[in-house]
Amino acid sequence: MWLEYFSQYLEQAFPRFLREKAWNYKDDLCVIGASLLAEATGDDRWNRYITENAGWLMHEDGSVAGWKEDENNIDKVSFGKSLRILRDLTGDKRYEDAVKRACAFLEHYPRTETGNFWHKDIYPNQVWLDGFYMAMPFYAGSLVEYGEDRWDDILDQFASAHRLLWQPESRLYLHGCDVSRKADWADPVTGCSPSVWLRAEGWFLMALTDTYELAREHTPRAGELVSLLNQAAEGIIRYQDKDSGMFLQVVDQAGFPGNYPETSGSAMVSYAFMKGARMGMLDASFGEQGSRILDGIRDTYLRQEPDGWHLYGICASAGLGAGPDPHNRKDRNGTPGYYVSEAQMPDNQHGTAACMMAVSEQVRRLCEKA
Repeated sequence: MWLEYFSQYLEQAFPRFLREKAWNYKDDLCVIGASLLAEATGDDRWNRYITENAGWLMHEDGSVAGWKEDENNIDKVSFGKSLRILRDLTGDKRYEDAVKRACAFLEHYPRTETGNFWHKDIYPNQVWLDGFYMAMPFYAGSLVEYGEDRWDDILDQFASAHRLLWQPESRLYLHGCDVSRKADWADPVTGCSPSVWLRAEGWFLMALTDTYELAREHTPRAGELVSLLNQAAEGIIRYQDKDSGMFLQVVDQAGFPGNYPETSGSAMVSYAFMKGARMGMLDASFGEQGSRILDGIRDTYLRQEPDGWHLYGICASAGLGAGPDPHNRKDRNGTPGYYVSEAQMPDNQHGTAACMMAVSEQVRRLCEKA
């Protein structure tokens, strides 16, 4: 069922999205998902979907779609993950050159006074959980490839995010913090946004597992990521929706009007639970829980219709602050009402790609049991 849907998606929906809108981090997530499916299943056709769509990311002259040399945007650092995968699949030197350029972006990337990469030029001095998945696994991969010892920088940024955004009472992370406390949504004392958005939690959990996978053989501080993942996993599991087995768009507000089990963030948690258990970061019971979460997504939102398979329950987009011109959104204030008001979009890349990643871990689990 899942693999049939993903094949249909990568043949039809993914190229259509690329034709309609310039490459962005959601497309990187699809590349990662397809690559992980190829690894887990041993079927190279998943890699073919990546190479067939590579032209949307890199042009013939070696330029990368949407990159601007003077723009600081952590989402676009994420392109480096796709470029690295394509380099390894094709051996094309253009991809290696582009990977090095993505690494170079981080060398001079602006930071908050807490030492964290800030989110974007339009969101200066802001730390969002999303940015950890955009930057840290790629950053860690670069340190491994080029033999550089800047692991303390990565671990310090994770530790800083925990200090800024972890809520001991709820045992959950808030979405973002404006260290300068200037944003309209920022608490005047802490600088934090007011609510717990599921996909932000998912980005952070995936960043922990994927960064640990690269860091564990290179720094004794990798164990700090294990501790953070255990705290986050033990915290969020308390809020699992009993009916669907998923998690809600606003994680800790079960009674809030319009709140709903959300696919993308639930799939990210599922992936982090299963991968964390596989790597020994989490107790094996979390691997079982991760698999059940994924089954809950399938049973709740994956549907076969006359024109094929479709996946529902996906928040199309969410963020903090006005957003890029000309949108000037006044409603992106980080409240529960804002998050549940954002549109849902069937087959949105966030949800489908995160499910690809989670299914790759579930396939690995089944192979280990066979």
